[in-house]
Amino acid sequence: MTPLIGLTTYREDAEWGVWSQRADILHSEYADTVVAAGGAPVLLPPASDDPGVAAAVVGRLDGLVVSGGADVEPARYGQQPHPRTAAWRPDRDAWELALLDAAEQASLPVLGVCRGMQLMAVRAGGSLDQHTPDLVGDERHSPGGPQFGQVSVATVAGSRMRLLVGAGVSVDCHHHQSVREHPGFVASAHAADGTLEAMELPGDRFCVAVQWHPEVGTELALVRGLVEAARDRSGRR
Repeated sequence: MTPLIGLTTYREDAEWGVWSQRADILHSEYADTVVAAGGAPVLLPPASDDPGVAAAVVGRLDGLVVSGGADVEPARYGQQPHPRTAAWRPDRDAWELALLDAAEQASLPVLGVCRGMQLMAVRAGGSLDQHTPDLVGDERHSPGGPQFGQVSVATVAGSRMRLLVGAGVSVDCHHHQSVREHPGFVASAHAADGTLEAMELPGDRFCVAVQWHPEVGTELALVRGLVEAARDRSGRR
């Protein structure tokens, strides 16, 4: 059985062929990584924030990836915007929160990537540090432009993350924000500077989030873990 894995998308101005207009897009690495891990990708554009629509979508999926992207709107966690916080996407926030609500109700396996991790923490009642360089003194987590930072992370003993990727791994990061509080989740990986790089829900459900971009590198462990959890869940239904 090939599990269906939903991938949330951007809605941006884009150009292709003769067209220049709003489009629902996502880096192709996400879909390619899902396929390589044994799943079938399904794109989920932020066209609605209706909980009923989100529940209908989740009911047809076996797993969900909340993709990277723009900053989460600071008002959602009770803060004023930092000068470096910009261009948040209320449509994505609302749609992805609705999907996460439905996923929890359905016990759907979930993987949050970068912004996805931040949104999952905010949904749980947590908060973000809006500009990580203010805390760590450098921009190694997001060097600027399209460049990814190379960051070494150490996983927490006994965590699902440790089982998936081992005790330590070098990852591709592109985040200027990071999770400060994450109620209900447990920390499962940190960078050497103390930045939280992964969190997970305790228990049997696969609900894991990372600040790095597993779709960029060649390491399939995280996405393969999601696909395997999705396959197991589908087999039990």
